[in-house]
Amino acid sequence: MTRNLHCSCLIVCLLFGVLPAARADWPQFRGPWGTGHVSAPGDTRKIGIPLRWSETENVKWKTAIPHRGWSTPVVMAGKVWLTTATLDGREFFVVCVDTDSGRIRLYKKLFGSDNPEPLGNNVNCYASPSPTIEPGRVYIHFGSYGTACLDTATGNVLWQRSDLPCRHYRGPGSSLILFEDLLILSMDGVDVQYIVALDKKSGRTVWKTDRTADWNDLDSDGKPKREGDLRKSYYTPLIIDVNGKTQMLSAGAKAAYSYDPLTGAELWKINYTCYSGASSPLFGHGLAYINTGFPRPELWAVRVDGEADVTDTHVVWKRRQAVPQIPSPLLIDDLLFMLSDTGAVTCLDAVAGGEIWREHLRGRFAASLLYADGRIYCFSQDGRTTVLKAARKYELLATNTLESGFMASAAVAGKALFLRTKTHLYRIETP
Repeated sequence: MTRNLHCSCLIVCLLFGVLPAARADWPQFRGPWGTGHVSAPGDTRKIGIPLRWSETENVKWKTAIPHRGWSTPVVMAGKVWLTTATLDGREFFVVCVDTDSGRIRLYKKLFGSDNPEPLGNNVNCYASPSPTIEPGRVYIHFGSYGTACLDTATGNVLWQRSDLPCRHYRGPGSSLILFEDLLILSMDGVDVQYIVALDKKSGRTVWKTDRTADWNDLDSDGKPKREGDLRKSYYTPLIIDVNGKTQMLSAGAKAAYSYDPLTGAELWKINYTCYSGASSPLFGHGLAYINTGFPRPELWAVRVDGEADVTDTHVVWKRRQAVPQIPSPLLIDDLLFMLSDTGAVTCLDAVAGGEIWREHLRGRFAASLLYADGRIYCFSQDGRTTVLKAARKYELLATNTLESGFMASAAVAGKALFLRTKTHLYRIETP
């Protein structure tokens, strides 16, 4: 694994105030480093999460979650936090579950909407953005419907905002990230497209940066085509370290960007033609791995040492076959693994971009890949989890099935998997 990848993971680890080997918590979407890895870089100790499970095997508890939500659970200090919303988008809730018993400790309405915009699709819901957590505080986000900070001990709301505009058009999707004293939100709608950083203690706006993509989408009347549908996206940013300097990778419709997360200043960008992307970026080997989005997603490997528009100068390779629209990939040493929405799982040479192997899994996929104990966990929308060996040769290790399907990505704490299906939250653990 490259020095850059080690540094980027270490800096995120330090931001969350844990030692690199710590595995007790799952503080954000895709885990402590935002990469889908359970262990810190270089930590090869076995974790011991289960390889196999079913409704009757290795289930410590199973708890029904009201309403609907695709947000990833976050875990800290014996509590699991997740969000949910009514099917009509009129009420938005936070749920806290005890990690030991599975008992719901808090079920609290945070926001309401008298006129929620219809989702217009059967993929998203009103509670897709994942929370993020740190000692004493959990941050909850429903896109433009509201953002709040809660005291994790009492469940009391410390601050909340519902004045950040964004017409999501197909529902909210981008998750929160923390950086130092900032809570960073991605607001990429059909009407406005911007990144905003809030003071995590007070909720006040610290900086706001508009996207600078060349949209090229105006009709003969000078208005955006399809109500601005070609301008929206659902990505979650990634904090990286580049030779001692911090960058924030943030993809959007028609372009992906690197920002200074302290100020919001745009450092560099690449331009493309896609939109509505959700598959999060990765970083390693001096390269940012960027998914361009819908309708024909590509994976671009981009050098991160440029300035301004680097589309023609810093793109090292592009991958067009079997690239996902929603599931986020994994970077494991010099291998990059990705899983398409329709089940094509591919292993690439992360440096050169060449295909090493490709196979096809049954089902459709939205949840992001998870890496632990040398294994890759793939969660399908029909409740099947396929476990593969993370290697240069395809090897199927196990197939596990639960009653309902996965839209949310998994969380891990200690030796336990916390799996959110469309209806329940499970704690999966070997006795």
